[in-house]
Parts: sequence; structure tokens; C-alpha cells
Amino acid sequence: MRIPLALAVTAVLTACQAPQPPAKPVYGTTNPSPQSAANAPVKYYASIIELKPEKEQEYRKLHADTWPDVIAGIRKSKIRNFQVFLTELGGKKYLVSHFEYYGNNPAKDFAAMSNDPTTRDKWWPLTDACQIRLPGTPKGQQWRAMEMLCRIE
Repeated sequence: MRIPLALAVTAVLTACQAPQPPAKPVYGTTNPSPQSAANAPVKYYASIIELKPEKEQEYRKLHADTWPDVIAGIRKSKIRNFQVFLTELGGKKYLVSHFEYYGNNPAKDFAAMSNDPTTRDKWWPLTDACQIRLPGTPKGQQWRAMEMLCRIE
């Protein structure tokens, strides 16, 4: 029995788009487990969010001259080497952030940034208006966290 080409293509495309169960993490020398990473002197964070196309130029301008108070809040939160990258996938633009955290209490240190009036009341309303939260981003968070799979120094 022959399957019509259109039906076969539809079946293949449907199978490719079907939700897959998440892969199990694999840990080794270049991908430490969360337990061993928790004891490391530096922790690495990456996250992603969609950029509204009509807000790209505004977002670029904001980050070309990030406000000194915002930079001070980042440093006060024990964050260094903070970066934001821009890429395009499937006709949409995405922002990817990465930073190193060198403190011992991320909840406390990150809350300090959230409680800074300049960042919370002035900077984030401007930047958040440029972004589209991705599906699956936890409630109360703007950016969706990314899992680290490999780190080589």
C-alpha cells in the first residue's frame, strides 16, 4: 500500500513538531552538576527573551549607554561580565543574556537589584516594553532561564 506523498510529508512534519520529553541532563568535566556548580566560586547564568521588532532601535540605544545607577546595581548584586546578545531565528529577534555571579546568596543579591528604585521603576519599565516573554517563562520572571550544557575555560 502506498501512502500519498502529501500524507507522508504531513506525518513527518507532525512528528517533528510533536512535543518531546525533556532530555535528561548529562554531567561531566565540562558540564558540572547543579550540586557541584553550587559550590563553585562563580556561577554562570544565561537567559533568553524575544525582542519586539519595532523596539529594536530603542533597546540598542538604551544599552549603548546603560545608566550608571543600573550598572552600580548590577555590580552591587555581585554580577560581572554581564552581556546581552542579539540574534534572529525564524524571522524573530531574540536577546540572550549571560553573566557571572560571584556571591553566595543569589536570592538575596538579585533581590537587591529588584529593590533598587532606578532599576525597578525606571530602567525595567523601558526595557520590558521592548520585550516579549517566551512561553514557559516562570511567573514573576521576565527572561526565560537557559540550561548550561558545557563550559570550557
